[in-house]
Amino acid sequence: MGSLRSDRPTARSIQVEAPAKINLGLRIVGVRNDGYHSLESVFVPLDWGDELSVSVSPSESTQIRLTCRSAEEAAGGGALKRAHLEIPDGPSNLAYRAAMGFLERTGRSASVEIELTKRLPSAAGLGGGSSDAGAVLRGLTEIWPGDLSEGDLADLALSLGADVPFFLDPRPALVAGIGEQIRSISGFPSLYLLLANPGRALSTADVFRAWDQQDPSLTPATAGSTLPALSRFLESGLEQVAQGPSALDELLVNDLEKAALSLCP
Repeated sequence: MGSLRSDRPTARSIQVEAPAKINLGLRIVGVRNDGYHSLESVFVPLDWGDELSVSVSPSESTQIRLTCRSAEEAAGGGALKRAHLEIPDGPSNLAYRAAMGFLERTGRSASVEIELTKRLPSAAGLGGGSSDAGAVLRGLTEIWPGDLSEGDLADLALSLGADVPFFLDPRPALVAGIGEQIRSISGFPSLYLLLANPGRALSTADVFRAWDQQDPSLTPATAGSTLPALSRFLESGLEQVAQGPSALDELLVNDLEKAALSLCP
C-alpha cells in the first residue's frame, strides 16, 4: 500500500441503489487453470434490490463501519428475517471489503460508514453481495471522482468477485470470461418477472462444484442456445415472441440448473 494522501476529505453522505440481477441464461464454455469457470451469460438488473448509505468524514486513520438491517427493520418492523441472518457486518462482507480496497488503492485516510438495508436474500443467485460491493465503489467514486481510473476500478471490482464488475454500471449485458468481459445490450425490452425463492441458501461455489462432478461436465452448446444468440434476440425487442414463446424458450439455457437442482430439488 502506498503512502496516505494528505488532502483530507470533507464530510459527505450519498445514497446508492444495489439492484438484484438475474441470469437469463448461462453456459459454461471452459475451466481455467486457476479453477475459475469461463462462461457466457446474459445479466439483467432488476428494479428491486438493496439500499446503501455511504458516508465519509475526515480521520487520521482508516476506519470503516458497516451496519446491516432488513427493509422491515428500516421501516420500523422486527428483526432480520431468516434469509438475511447470515449477512456478516465486518471485513468478510463484500461492501466492507470494497470500501477498504478503495481506500487502500487511492491512499486515502478517512472514516467510512456504510448503512446497508437488505432486501435481497443471501446466496439466492441474485448477486446481492456483489451488488452491494459495486454500489459502494460507485458511491465512493462519486464522492472522490478521478481517484481511480476506469481500468483500476474494474481491476478492484474483479478482485472482490467475478460479478462485481457488472455492478459498476448495472445494465443488461452479455457477460463472458469469468465476468470481466461485459458488452451492454441495447434496446433491451421491459419485462415482468416472478421470482420464487425456496428459502434455502445455495453457495455459488457448491453449485459449481456439483457441476464439475457431472459426467461429462462440459457439453457442446446445442444449436441456437448460445448466449450471443439470446442477446441478439433480446435486442430485437422480442418481436418473435408474438409468434410463439418457443423461440425464446430454446435460448433460455442455464448449464447450472441441473447442478443447483441436485442440491436443492
